Amino acid sequence: MNPLWTHSALELAGMVSRREVSCAEVVEAHLTRIAAVNPRVNAVVRVLADEARAAAEAADRKVAAGAALGPLHGVPITVKENIDMAGLPTTWGVPGLADAVVPLDAPVVERMRAAGAIPIGRTNLPDMALRVHTDSCLHGATLNPWNAARTAGGSSGGDAVALATGMCAIGLGNDIGGSLRNPANACGIASIRPSAGRVPDAGLVPGEDRLLAVQLMQVQGPMARRVADVRAALQVMMGAHPRDPWSITAPLAGSAAPGPLRVAVVAEPPGGGTDPRVAAAVRRAADALSDAGYAVVETCPPRYEDAIAVWTQFLLGDFAAVMPQLMPLIGGSGATFLAMMQSAVPPLPDAAAMSIMLMQRDGVARAWSQFLAEYPLVLSPTWSQLPFEAGFDAASEAGAKATMEMVRPVLPANLMGLPSACVPADRDEATGLPIGVLLTGARFRDDQCLDAAEAIEQRCALATPIDPVR
Repeated sequence: MNPLWTHSALELAGMVSRREVSCAEVVEAHLTRIAAVNPRVNAVVRVLADEARAAAEAADRKVAAGAALGPLHGVPITVKENIDMAGLPTTWGVPGLADAVVPLDAPVVERMRAAGAIPIGRTNLPDMALRVHTDSCLHGATLNPWNAARTAGGSSGGDAVALATGMCAIGLGNDIGGSLRNPANACGIASIRPSAGRVPDAGLVPGEDRLLAVQLMQVQGPMARRVADVRAALQVMMGAHPRDPWSITAPLAGSAAPGPLRVAVVAEPPGGGTDPRVAAAVRRAADALSDAGYAVVETCPPRYEDAIAVWTQFLLGDFAAVMPQLMPLIGGSGATFLAMMQSAVPPLPDAAAMSIMLMQRDGVARAWSQFLAEYPLVLSPTWSQLPFEAGFDAASEAGAKATMEMVRPVLPANLMGLPSACVPADRDEATGLPIGVLLTGARFRDDQCLDAAEAIEQRCALATPIDPVR
């Protein structure tokens, strides 16, 4: 039998439910894997060995008693260190919050535990999750296992690397500017940014009350090596929760479309250049969808560059209100990157400017909604370039600008609260780096994004987990 850490989450849950393996064996295999590979990539920053072993023993007692098991019973998961876990600090990757111990789980952790999943580690992120490169002044840098000289992406980079190397079967992250999809792209795994409101978002650190940009553009979501596992985790996490007053309960599956589902292919998104290797990966994914019965057309949604500009103004303009509190927490190159981004985008001068910006958001969203009525899915790159050399984003103003131009395809979904799934579509032979693509859809049609991602995965899947490249 292949090592347990090589199996998918659903495979592990099935093996446990059939009593082919014990939860203790599954957890021990993943703890051993963490010990073997984590020193080479620095993805897991707190190993929950004792807690995981105790949870596995309890889970095995349920199996022995013939009790009803959750859909992820015995599955090892990791949790990004800006998601609350009872009795542990929610550090956000900075020394100033290293002792910020919280008394209760975030809703997504609570639900994953209830489904039988077993947290085995906390994962790395950049300072305050405000960078697309995972380098923390508290924990150091996380290395890309495919090419250690290139970024692993961010901000959920620790989970992506843990998944790609077999240290866990599901990772929990969040996304306000691609943070579930950026590292999935760089590390060759799958993820989804769920529709706004589908998954509850609540935490205690740095505070319960959230900035408007966070309320409207941030989501919690799952990451995994296979799309089926992403779907299973999303079904566990989703639904209204009293701690998030804006969360709702909505079915994952919507009505079937009459005839072939139309897909708008944007191989070279407006607003900047696109590496030919990336564009070729998008067209390869489009061919996979065409062969699977989708109606594929190369066309671009309206106001694409407007969507990116409004996201940028909204996020950086809103965060300007808390910059005096944030900057003392953020260190090193993270502070440099954020300062360069702030200097490039002047803060909104007054409430009237904020109102005008929100009106622009409404207009962009309406234009996209009408477009998605005709083309329910948009296939695009995740990043328009291959993952950059570690530190490039903060080395100069030109690097910061190029980084934001590169990540532009992930931003429209955040601005408008749309579902957006990332799945590997190719691998660059010269650098060894994966190339992921995005499937972005209409609100609450997360199912259509995942269905299309699975069709691409069937043709283009990368063999994971991997050993880190030396």
